[in-house]
Amino acid sequence: MGEYVATVAWSRDGQAFTDNKYSRRHEWRFDGGAVVTASSAPSIVPLPMSDASAVDPEEALVASVSACHMLFFLGYAAKAGFVVDAYRDEAIGLMGRDERGKIALLKVTLRPEIAFSGDVLPDEAALDDLHHRAHEDCFIANSIRGEVTVEPR
Repeated sequence: MGEYVATVAWSRDGQAFTDNKYSRRHEWRFDGGAVVTASSAPSIVPLPMSDASAVDPEEALVASVSACHMLFFLGYAAKAGFVVDAYRDEAIGLMGRDERGKIALLKVTLRPEIAFSGDVLPDEAALDDLHHRAHEDCFIANSIRGEVTVEPR
């Protein structure tokens, strides 16, 4: 259905390497021109080898799940005639050991806060339906092994 390309680039830049104290800071480049500074998470590889100001892969996966859900939600809300003014989600990812003993993203909890306006506002049942459909169709959530839950605020 589609092909998606991301270029991940790292360079040693003259640092020692075999002492395992090299910088994990690197770049992600996307086909539209966006460049994101990335690094390992400081909770996994301590500072200064990690860059706390950069995006780590774990955060990026949580953000991808959240964004995918949001984009489907917005599309379904528009088709239903609801006007969304703002959507904010403080998504949380939980890492731990899975049933295989592997460290994995075990759970992502989405906590969207949505502001609507206009003559037609969704009731609780309509909101639940929008979230259910968005969750069912989010291909990022469908691609990971961990649990994804939605707790609208």
